[in-house]
Amino acid sequence: MLTSALRKRSFVAASAAVAGAVAIGGLVALAPAASAGEFLTNGGFESGSLSGWTCDAGDSVVTGQAHSGSYALQGVPSSSATGQCKQNVTVAPNTTYTLTAQVKGAYVYIGVDGGASTWTPGTGGGYGQLSVSFTTGASQTSAAVYVHGWYGQPTYYADDISLQGPGGGTTTPPTTPPTTPPTTPPTTPPTTPPTTPPTTPPTSPPPSGGLPTHALVGYLHETFANGSGYIKLADVPDSWDVIDLAFGETSSATSGSIHFNRCSVSECPSVESDADFKAAIKAKQAKGKKVLLSIGGANGEVQLTTTAARDAFVSSVSGIIDTWGLDGIDIDFEGHSLSLNTGDTDFKNPTTPVIVNLISALKTLKARYGSGFVLTMAPETFFVQMGYQFYGSGPFGGQDPRCGAYLPVIYALRNDLTLLHVQDYNSGSIMGLDNQYHSMGGADFHIAMTDMLLTGFPVAGNTANMFPALAPSQVGIGLPASTNAGNGYTAPAAVDQALDCLTKKTNCGGYSTHGTWPALRGLMTWSVNWDKFSNWEFSNNFHSYFG
Repeated sequence: MLTSALRKRSFVAASAAVAGAVAIGGLVALAPAASAGEFLTNGGFESGSLSGWTCDAGDSVVTGQAHSGSYALQGVPSSSATGQCKQNVTVAPNTTYTLTAQVKGAYVYIGVDGGASTWTPGTGGGYGQLSVSFTTGASQTSAAVYVHGWYGQPTYYADDISLQGPGGGTTTPPTTPPTTPPTTPPTTPPTTPPTTPPTTPPTSPPPSGGLPTHALVGYLHETFANGSGYIKLADVPDSWDVIDLAFGETSSATSGSIHFNRCSVSECPSVESDADFKAAIKAKQAKGKKVLLSIGGANGEVQLTTTAARDAFVSSVSGIIDTWGLDGIDIDFEGHSLSLNTGDTDFKNPTTPVIVNLISALKTLKARYGSGFVLTMAPETFFVQMGYQFYGSGPFGGQDPRCGAYLPVIYALRNDLTLLHVQDYNSGSIMGLDNQYHSMGGADFHIAMTDMLLTGFPVAGNTANMFPALAPSQVGIGLPASTNAGNGYTAPAAVDQALDCLTKKTNCGGYSTHGTWPALRGLMTWSVNWDKFSNWEFSNNFHSYFG
């Protein structure tokens, strides 16, 4: 996270040419072939009911919003449901079908259970067409197709949903369930950890981790001292909702074994005893605060190149959590911790050992500690938003293989991830969804970078390979607490402007967001120590804004 003096985070420039402009979302202008048969019942909802469909509570058929005819589906997502409507259909094996729908609103998805899907982050007020094709398996005779929105997002509308394929089609849905696996996973953690990440995006609501609606997250210098001064955990103000203990590190990058060595008396003369430190953790937790072990930083490179390293990581991290009674972990892998092997081009199905082993390790920890386990991540922009332009070493092997390398980890853990707070500092200029470069230090940078996480984006410009949006409650904005803490300091007025734009769609300046997200979780800063050094400017402004 920082240099030898300040342990600052560093940004690594991409070694590739700028990618060209690309399209956003899955909106297309396709029409089904005239010779194809129709396989859906009541796809236009002209029965005036949801006949043929199985829908979430709150969904209904309405007038006045139709694309054609008189009726349309009104999908109403909530904090625990996506507003999904699903229909089972009879299909033929080894056959390609095309699902289309006219949709209106933000965050609308269509797809088939266990298979292909597409989505749009918004249709600009009118209807737009989504289209996705899928091919059935060798013995498959039924499938379940769906349309839905996203958790906590606005109402959407859908009409003229059509499933076209060869043959005469059917107007009677089958009575047996589809043979393909469901897209909605269980809401409880798995009892045994998977060794590979999922291949379809989870659709269950993200874990809250017991955080308040708007949370203030800060890193506490716990294993070292610098110019900001040492702060005892007991002296951290209760305004901080999540305290990341910096850092858990490793003496050998590839061993996987993590240690947490508290600052020595010689380096930190005012350091509290282990007993007092443990008591302070319990006191914070009694007040509803979360205390996490942050693993990594600039000096804590971790490369889980083998399954043995993966297992050592799980064992050592569990030992630290149990010793101190912590609430979870923060993954702050930087430098060369995450890098993609040549040929590893699909973030949904990674093959690079350091990626696959990290995913497996984190899922194991989540399963071990249960639903209350808090998992956060603090990647640099290079490892996340830069993935919009470049991913890994690229098709010709000439790019930095670390570019976008966090994306498969975030994607695979999105159903377990409590909070992602990308470091919007110590960064180079990054291209946003407006295909313009944005530079750190002002509201515009935070608006553009956060909009990418809440809207989703095509990885390396490939619209067939979309990184899906995270829930607003899973996203925070990472900033330095002061000019001493790192490059990219943002003054309080500009921080408030970014929050206005993202949560209210006001005061946006020149950038137009793809949505409005009042449930944005909050802010993260490096660091609590630097905030105290600056008379608590950062935390005071947070509470002035959110109350």
